[in-house]
Order: sequence, then structure tokens, then C-alpha cells
Amino acid sequence: MIFQNNLSAMVTARNLNSAQARLGKSIVRLSSGSRLTDASDDAAGVAVTSRFDSQVQRITAAKNNVTNALSFTQTQDGYLSKIEKALDRMSELAILSQDATKTDGDRSLYNREFTQLGTYVTSGAGKDFNGVPLFSASTLNITTDSEGTTFPMGGVDLSTPTYTTATTASVDTVPNAAAALVTIKSTIDQLSQDRATVGAYQSRLHFTADQLMTTAENLSAASSKIQDVDIADETTNLARSNILVQTGVAMLAQANQLPQSVLKLLQ
Repeated sequence: MIFQNNLSAMVTARNLNSAQARLGKSIVRLSSGSRLTDASDDAAGVAVTSRFDSQVQRITAAKNNVTNALSFTQTQDGYLSKIEKALDRMSELAILSQDATKTDGDRSLYNREFTQLGTYVTSGAGKDFNGVPLFSASTLNITTDSEGTTFPMGGVDLSTPTYTTATTASVDTVPNAAAALVTIKSTIDQLSQDRATVGAYQSRLHFTADQLMTTAENLSAASSKIQDVDIADETTNLARSNILVQTGVAMLAQANQLPQSVLKLLQ
């Protein structure tokens, strides 16, 4: 029997410290909701989830870009739909001005409306979206993924001769009205093609936005499987560690009492 080194107390203290460390780890995991409270928990897992989380953030940014581009095309199409109505009315006025029962005085009245509608079409060419021209020959490169890949979205230019010739025409005489009708019909054909192009871009942007959302969801799920704590499993670990800490404290107290039995031999 010895009392200089209490081996039982030393072993019990070591076991108690280990149980306390596990208890503290379970508490931190449950309070944070993360299984990876520091890099030593799973070094490879930390690296993988960091890459996943970074990619999800980039995808979210790309989706914002796509959504803004979609708003841009929707604004474009809104203007183009009104311009189409104006051109339809201008073509109607060109037909009315060719009525043999009308005088040039009547045609001058038609021409007033015709001119105002032409001015309206011309004014649309100068509209912008957040400072970016809505209608120009410039191509917009739209980011479509987390790697910065882009696709070119060609511009719709309302300042081309096809449009300007129609807006500067007149219907004040029968010959002028006939010439204006030919020009306006050509402009309406061009406008139909431009709206179809804008619609095609919208369709692609819709699919791209949906795809980015799906990718972000899948990457988030993959990251969650690695780093999120399993509540059921961790609460079990918490209960086990808590019991070991309580029993360890009790046993350490008992182990510290053992050397006192040596005193009985000295009495």
C-alpha cells in the first residue's frame, strides 16, 4: 500500500478529463448545429464543404445576374409590344389615307397622328434599363454559372434604317401613303423578328435560372450531409458523456480517499 502516488486517482482524473472534453464537444455541436466545430473534426470534410459553400455563393450571384437579365428582356418586350401597336395603327392610317373619297385636307389630319406615332417609336430607341440602353446594337454577355461562363445576348437596335424610314414617312398624299405602307409592313416584319429573338432569350434565361437554383440546392444538400450535426446521434453522445462525467467526479472523490487508509497503520 502506497500513498505518494495515487494511481487510481490519476487514471480516474484522466478518464474524467476525456469525458468532459467529449461532453463539451457535444454541447458545442448541438448549440452550433454543425458537426465540424473545428478543422480537426474532419479535415477533408472541412475542405470539401468550404468549396461547396463558396460555389453555392457564386451560383447565387450568377442567378442574380440571370434574373436581372430576364428583367431587362421583359422590359424590352414591354416597349416592343407598345411599338408594335403604334406601327399597326400607322399601317392602318396609311390605308385610310389612300381612300379615294378623302381630300388632302383629310389626309393631313391622318398625317398628324401618323407623325406623332412615328415620334413615339423613335423615342423608344433612347430608353434604358439602369443606365444600360434597352435598344442598341451592343451585345450583353450574361453570366450563366459559378465559373463565369457567359452567353452573348444580341441587342435590338431601333435606330436602324428599317425603323427610321418608317418613322420619317408621311401619309399626307396618296403616293406617300402607299410608300409609307410598304415601309411600315417591312418594319412590322422586323419588329416581329426582334420580339421573337427577345422571347428566345427569355426562355433560355428562365431555364438557366431554374438550373442554377437546382444546382445550388443539390450542392447545399451535399454540404449539409458532411457538416450538419445528427441531432439524435449527438444527443445520445451528450447523455453518455454527461453520465461519465458525473460518475468520474464521484469516483475521483473515492480515489482521493484511498490514501487516508494508510493513516490507520500509523495509529
